[in-house]
Amino acid sequence: MTNQAFKTSFVYNEDEAYYLYELKDNLSITRLTLNELGSINRFVLSESSTEWAIMYTVQNDLCDNYGHCGANGFCRIGNTPICECLDGFVPKSQNEWEFLNWTSGCIRSTPLDCQKGEGFIEVKGVKLPDLLDFWVNKRTTLRECRAECLKNCSCTAYANSNISKGGSGCLMWFGNLIDVREFHAQESEQTVYVRMPASELESRRNSSQKRKHLVIVVLVSMASVVLILGLGTLGTGQEIAVKRLSNNSGQGLQEFKNEVILISRLQHRNLVRLLGCCIEREERMLIYEYMPNRSLDYFIFDQMRRVLLPWQKRLDIILGIARGLLYLHQDSRLRIIHRDLKTSNILLDSELTPKISDFGIARIFGGDQIEAKTKRVIGTYGYMSPEYAVDGQFSVKSDVFSLGVLLLEIVSGKKNRGFCHPDHYHNLLGHVWLLWNENRALELMEPCLVDSYVESQVLRCIQVGLLCIQKLPEDRPSMSSVVLMLVNEEITLPQP
Repeated sequence: MTNQAFKTSFVYNEDEAYYLYELKDNLSITRLTLNELGSINRFVLSESSTEWAIMYTVQNDLCDNYGHCGANGFCRIGNTPICECLDGFVPKSQNEWEFLNWTSGCIRSTPLDCQKGEGFIEVKGVKLPDLLDFWVNKRTTLRECRAECLKNCSCTAYANSNISKGGSGCLMWFGNLIDVREFHAQESEQTVYVRMPASELESRRNSSQKRKHLVIVVLVSMASVVLILGLGTLGTGQEIAVKRLSNNSGQGLQEFKNEVILISRLQHRNLVRLLGCCIEREERMLIYEYMPNRSLDYFIFDQMRRVLLPWQKRLDIILGIARGLLYLHQDSRLRIIHRDLKTSNILLDSELTPKISDFGIARIFGGDQIEAKTKRVIGTYGYMSPEYAVDGQFSVKSDVFSLGVLLLEIVSGKKNRGFCHPDHYHNLLGHVWLLWNENRALELMEPCLVDSYVESQVLRCIQVGLLCIQKLPEDRPSMSSVVLMLVNEEITLPQP
């Protein structure tokens, strides 16, 4: 609908940029107000009235708060949390960011050095950074703008100064990029080109080469995928499993990207294989290899299906999970802490081979890094180690604790969380400890295993499980020791 009261124009030059509102006639007066909450109201006073009437109200969201994510931060209102660093940047204060305080903003992971090979990465669909320290030239093309920015060591980003009719002009920023936010409206989409050092660009190229087998699927091409309860078939006939993130899943874009990048870099027979992903506006899907036998909890906690896993098969599953975790901790190029190891995250293929899945909250550790701390404890209670659940402290030994819980659940067929016993109030772990101290550990075993179990193997698995769930991280074995203790019955195990 055409505005009958005023017309709007945008004015910018080398010195300033502003919006201009001009009345179309003298029959009415308008005024614009901005309140302390950030809401904008436009009022009108017509010739025939003595009261101000609201023409429109522009409500703000958190991303409308100026510089909400700090310097070089990127605000995405649809994400949880809503702030992240621009690509090539990391939080200036990791502790503050873990506590959802983004005011300190982000700094470059690798400083600019104005050397040969520097270039730019595209950041699309955004509100351009605030014009604090900038330069504009209406007659320069985007290609010329790029060249001008590279000539100036202080230039940190550039963009079209006018995005109408395909874009024209040159806008360059110097210093930090402030107040960048994501836009969803197509007519508001703009692209800013952020300068990157040569080493960062080279690292990205190498990473891209490593992940070239990963298929990136946009939503429109998903029409060729037949979806049935998370299962599907590609146009090629290949069966796949599709994981669709719901809007209230709590997993934001960062966790989604984390899972995609991590799994695409990892190759092991006991890790689930990612075939592709889909990102289209608010839609996020992960496309995995098809696991016809679903997850481990589907079997061991079901009265009917638990008999389909005799002792030898359960032992094979335990060994497979342990080997997959050893790969994550020690043998892969990256040291990965999974942080959410549980029965529902162990998928089973057609031969019941276990594969660790769901790397949404996994963390990469540096080669010499031993532990880390977070204020945002996420995962599944019942599998969390005490130091992580209480203090947010996690390490490879946190995963070892989760493995111990898994191991005891596989042997017993009972869940740790929600476990109930008529004689005491302990959870499953406390119950196992009582049985062990009374030399009654075999009573833990799932009754349906009575015709297939090997006593020495069951007792060894229970003892290894107890070693893994010890209270202090330093008392728990490493994954290499766990695997060795499980496969070599000649080794004498320490007492938990």
